[in-house]
Amino acid sequence: MTGHTPAPVTVVGLGAMGRALAEAFIGAGHPTTVWNRTAGKAEPLVARGAVHSLDIADAVAASPLIVACLTTYDATSEALEPAGGALAGRTLITLNSGSPGQARQMADWAAGRGARFLDGAVKNVPEAVGKPDTLLYYSGDRATFDDHEKTLRVLGGDTVHLGTEPDLAALYETAVGGMLLPALVGFFQGTALVTARGLEAASLVRYSVKWLEMIASLLPALAAEVDAGDYANPSSSIGLFHEFIGQEREFWAASGVDVSWHAPLNELVNRAVAEGHRDHSLSALVEVLRKPGPAA
Repeated sequence: MTGHTPAPVTVVGLGAMGRALAEAFIGAGHPTTVWNRTAGKAEPLVARGAVHSLDIADAVAASPLIVACLTTYDATSEALEPAGGALAGRTLITLNSGSPGQARQMADWAAGRGARFLDGAVKNVPEAVGKPDTLLYYSGDRATFDDHEKTLRVLGGDTVHLGTEPDLAALYETAVGGMLLPALVGFFQGTALVTARGLEAASLVRYSVKWLEMIASLLPALAAEVDAGDYANPSSSIGLFHEFIGQEREFWAASGVDVSWHAPLNELVNRAVAEGHRDHSLSALVEVLRKPGPAA
């Protein structure tokens, strides 16, 4: 007999992302059990074919693979604690926020209950779950990942195993996630500027996307400079940014837009110049970031 029989899966946590995960599993034919503290959130999934378990231990016992999508590692362990005995011999995957240290603690918690463990992250919005180009990455035991890879690819076609250390997904999630708020605040700063002139924020989107694409194109070269520790051949030097600080302050002061969030960025550039990086590539800021600043 040929073909693949979709494996049973239990999804714990039915917020926006948890619901999207469950919908993807159901859509791919996986027998899907769901659990949530607020039982009513399960109703739309039951209508699509999910089994709703009111008891967390029963929910865990229903499937060999448990995907927990709660807010934090603490929330995950708290929700699953009553089902600790049922976890033995099963695989637990966590898709929540938290630090690398908390991920290691979660791995120990799962091991103490006899469960195999993977930590992971969904690098997109709930609406993107299940699409071919949606990125999810995982860390932990390779054999465990291999055993469930086909099932996990249901959630996104760009599915990656980062390595066997259980905290790598949390490490990369923290590293990559640090770009989100500065990028969005930069966009909101721009929208504050153009809307003050009576223009629509939507008019800025096309040009912002092009700018972000340009930034993305620079990342491989900047990363290569950091990996080599060689900042001597810049396409754009720290000194250029340093010289622009005064002009920038004058412009934004006249604009009426609050850009006080620039202050720590300008201080970072000032520190880099003071440490001898004026003529170095902007990537040399890494060397400054590796040292605690005055407010640390």
